Amino acid sequence: NAARQVEENYGIHLDMGKIDYNDKEVMASIGTGKCDGVFQLESSGMKNFMKELKPQGLEDIIAGVALYRPGPMDFIPKYLKGKNGSSGILYDCPALEPILKPTYGCIVYQEQVMQIVRDLAGYTMGRSDLVRRAMSKKKASVMEKERKNFVYGNPEEGVAGCIANGIDEKTANHIYDEMIDFARYAFNKSHAACYAVVAVQTAYLKYYYPKEFMAALLTSVMENTGKITEYTMTCRQMGIAILPPDINGGEAKFTPAEDGIKYGLAAIKSVGRPVIEEIVAERREGGAFTSLKDLCARLSGRAVNKRALESLIKAGALDCLDGTRKQKMSAYAGILTGISQEKKAAVAGQMTLFDFAGEEAREELEEKLPDVGEYDKEMILGFEKEVLGVYISGHPLEEYIPVMKQSITRTTTDFAVAEGEKASVVRDNEVAVIGGMIVDKTVKVTRTNSMMAFITLEDLVGTVEVIVFPKDYENYRSYLEEDRKVFIKGRVTVEEDKPAKLICQKIVPFDDVPKQLWIQCQTKTEYREKESALFDILGKYDGQHTVLIYLAKERAKKQLPNSRMTDVCPELLQELYLLFGEENIKVVQMSIEKFL
Repeated sequence: NAARQVEENYGIHLDMGKIDYNDKEVMASIGTGKCDGVFQLESSGMKNFMKELKPQGLEDIIAGVALYRPGPMDFIPKYLKGKNGSSGILYDCPALEPILKPTYGCIVYQEQVMQIVRDLAGYTMGRSDLVRRAMSKKKASVMEKERKNFVYGNPEEGVAGCIANGIDEKTANHIYDEMIDFARYAFNKSHAACYAVVAVQTAYLKYYYPKEFMAALLTSVMENTGKITEYTMTCRQMGIAILPPDINGGEAKFTPAEDGIKYGLAAIKSVGRPVIEEIVAERREGGAFTSLKDLCARLSGRAVNKRALESLIKAGALDCLDGTRKQKMSAYAGILTGISQEKKAAVAGQMTLFDFAGEEAREELEEKLPDVGEYDKEMILGFEKEVLGVYISGHPLEEYIPVMKQSITRTTTDFAVAEGEKASVVRDNEVAVIGGMIVDKTVKVTRTNSMMAFITLEDLVGTVEVIVFPKDYENYRSYLEEDRKVFIKGRVTVEEDKPAKLICQKIVPFDDVPKQLWIQCQTKTEYREKESALFDILGKYDGQHTVLIYLAKERAKKQLPNSRMTDVCPELLQELYLLFGEENIKVVQMSIEKFL
């Protein structure tokens, strides 16, 4: 899919079988651990291995794929040591050097096991494969019999044995032990090579054609919301914007665009591929949809139902049509009903008012969208998360950026192992304050029948796991709800080759952090003129936030009494913007230090 998209976008025919499999730029990219979406190389362990391996070509990737498995994995330190300083490689006997030199003294492939028994003990090709199969299938009786043959030989079966070839008994047994340890889980090289070829192909596309590759990758995981979330975050880290789905410009799949990747229409929940295929086919045949009613009329009686329309609206796929998302949500059901009634009347041969109306009158009769405004930002984002699994047009934490910057000591990226690094930025036992939104929670019962929780906290750059032990769980359980925005103070715990975690000590919800509402007036006279209207507004939004007045000309400030404290919410701010002007209203979040 990615290669086809490259051809469509750039007119370049990519024959993936003929790319440079030793491309230095691609290898350098793999060596930094930028392997999200790269076949076989995207697990955290494999990413770390690639950072250490610093592959120089396809052969290194083949070896990496073969080694990163239980059993052969034990050879990784020896392999890396040999690769980084080949002069220090020691072979148990000289005959092993030509066999193991390409893999720095390590047994990596099943083919090497077969060559060892042939070259050191005089096995035939057929018998060497018998040993390989016995080892891989863990046939103890066959392996023990073959050990004797390997070490001492068996003239009746035509096996010379290691001793006859000048290799002492102890060394021969040691070599055989290493072969057993390795071969029980090992790949044959051809198997590893197939995986490695695909790994390099995907890494090549990702490096040279990132938008086309990531669009194809997202399309391939369309049914997996978790993977979509993961890969959209990868896109953003790569500087690729994820654009909203578009009924008039999008396709069923994720598609690369000049300014990013358009979200796949078929990935919208409760819509389904048949519905999208109907929509795209109608658009291609009859042109772009011009209004919500036009869309409903052209698709009425087909696969598109109320639930699908609602999901399309929530996803922002109809933003290209006139009206807000709230207007469309308020109107679509009535439009569908009206169209259905018109069709029934037409079937019955009844004349409608539309039949008599001229063009101008028809426009007047077109169903108008109700004057209901738009949803607030949080509602819009909540709907996007509901039907897309990700936020597209913003993030619920954006409005809290100032207070987060003021209050936190670490972001979630500080807990991850960064590209090119071996450890996270945070240190074990460090006390840290993080802030964000709870996106996942798992509650477990301990052996003493106490409750504890594992929560995932998301900020604007990533996620981190927080462990809440029983005592703190009891204290803060009312705060541990998904979508709750909180600051968490805790102690960092670091594990090797894994993202660090935070052990909770204290939780403070964002809403509990005091706010000050500042209102600027140019003169005292202006304030007096607007004071009564201000008090009326404040009275509608009673709360715990302090209100301060600043008089610009007099350079004076005044704190209103506690009886005028308010709740700083979007509705209050909108009214104040109209009265004083948005530039004269400022919300100041106080420090949370005394709470933590």
